[in-house]
Amino acid sequence: MAKSKSEKKHNFFEDVYEVVKLIPKGRVTSYGAIAKYLGTGMSARMVGWAMNAAHGLGIAAHRVVNSKGLLTGRHHFTPPSSMQKSLEKEGVKVKKHQVQDFEKRLWDPRKELL
Repeated sequence: MAKSKSEKKHNFFEDVYEVVKLIPKGRVTSYGAIAKYLGTGMSARMVGWAMNAAHGLGIAAHRVVNSKGLLTGRHHFTPPSSMQKSLEKEGVKVKKHQVQDFEKRLWDPRKELL
């Protein structure tokens, strides 16, 4: 029996959350890196939707940024500055809504979880 759209979305979101739970404190990853790890490289936007839906689930959504290290999801936090504050609390420097030393801080699940 084929899965419904809502079942597929739910399973995708759960898969995203399982990856995000593995991001160490003080590191970040991108929406696209998660999508590629899950074998859906063109689904970075859907990873973003999963992060938006993660609030209140104990998922470290603040550790997921765009491919340039920008805190593009900050508007979904209350208040928006809390994304940056959470990262800074973990030792990640952020300037003008962008992770500093992004390449050094980047946690790529395709490399880290081999």
